[in-house]
Amino acid sequence: MRRRALLQALAAVAPLYAGGLGIISFARRAEAIGGTLPLLNQPAPDFSLAGIAPAGKGEVVETRLQLADFGGSWLVLYFYPRDFTGGCTIEARGFQQDLAAFKAAGTAVVGVSADDADSHAEFCSSEGLAFPLLSDPAGKVSRAYGSWIAPFSQRHTFLIDPAGVLRANWLAVRPSGHSVEVLTTLQGLQAG
Repeated sequence: MRRRALLQALAAVAPLYAGGLGIISFARRAEAIGGTLPLLNQPAPDFSLAGIAPAGKGEVVETRLQLADFGGSWLVLYFYPRDFTGGCTIEARGFQQDLAAFKAAGTAVVGVSADDADSHAEFCSSEGLAFPLLSDPAGKVSRAYGSWIAPFSQRHTFLIDPAGVLRANWLAVRPSGHSVEVLTTLQGLQAG
């Protein structure tokens, strides 16, 4: 009898955890560890954040970017916890390594964390990153994308199409090989 009660309890809880990633699914909304996720195939949450952008020859400039700045092109918007940490460095290096392929596919790559512009500038310089990093210290945009547990953004990635529609997401990302995973999905969506 105890075994049956235990199995019933597990069966009741099991749907709450999809693939062990801590995702709770509902009919139209999904919850992740970092909050409510935006819906796929719906307009991506708008954003406007300050940060840094490459200026050429290893230099960066302060900038402010918003979703509308990427209208007409695909956008990889990836959230990560901190500059200079092991996983975040691996993930950033992956996107940098594949940046030419993303550009050839008409796709911009943008990273978001709670770190300030000075930290982002140092991180870009030390890693040779040639894509923008935006600062979300209060987590406002990270919350809109279900990617915030104060004081950090969670490692989530979102693929937004040229019309501003959210087409794919990755939660609890494993940094190694993630860029290739995103690029493969992008190419599949563009071919379809």
